[in-house]
Amino acid sequence: MSKRLLLVEDEPGLVLTLTDRLIKEGFTVESARDGETGFERAVNENFDLIILDVMLPRRNGFDVCRDLRQRGVQTPIIMLTARGQVVDKVVGLKLGADDYLTKPFEMLELLARIEALLRRAPAIDAQVNSETYQFGQVRVDFRRAEVFFDDKPAELSAREFQLLRYFIEHRGNTISRDELLNEVWGYNAMPSTRTVDVHIAWLRQKLEPNPRHPQYILTIHGLGYKFIG
Repeated sequence: MSKRLLLVEDEPGLVLTLTDRLIKEGFTVESARDGETGFERAVNENFDLIILDVMLPRRNGFDVCRDLRQRGVQTPIIMLTARGQVVDKVVGLKLGADDYLTKPFEMLELLARIEALLRRAPAIDAQVNSETYQFGQVRVDFRRAEVFFDDKPAELSAREFQLLRYFIEHRGNTISRDELLNEVWGYNAMPSTRTVDVHIAWLRQKLEPNPRHPQYILTIHGLGYKFIG
């Protein structure tokens, strides 16, 4: 499973360049163009690593880094900035960043630092394979086969629970309806792809803060679905 990175950067050219290169290196890349959006995504979704600019609109990178650590988000953070003074690096590291890279930089150096942090960091896969998994207001207890939304039990059918587990195990990937039918319902079952749509609608009703505008189970038109929790 490819590692999922969050790029919080407001320079469109740099976002495009970094995203293209990181995807070519096998990463899944999501981006946010301001500090507030980056903070919300980092809190509510699971990423393997965050690349965080300092000079951002709506909330600067130092504040985002500090607030993420205060909220208990331990995702590795590389701060990326035009600032190069030692004091800025010290501030960033003291606020909880794991590494610091000054613009302009060589892409190979950034890739090396990403790989080094990912080697040291506990894999998110371990969270999936552990007994519980959390995204946003949802907590999943695999051992007990229980799901909680905002700390209250969410009543999922066995099929809905299997579907949610498959999404979590393949988060970040676009999954076709046929794949979901084969892997969740089984090769010998004979439901239609409409069955998948209905079950996903039910899951959204139970787990999404706003089911009409889902933020975790996304429809990828013409292809299927993607889970980004």
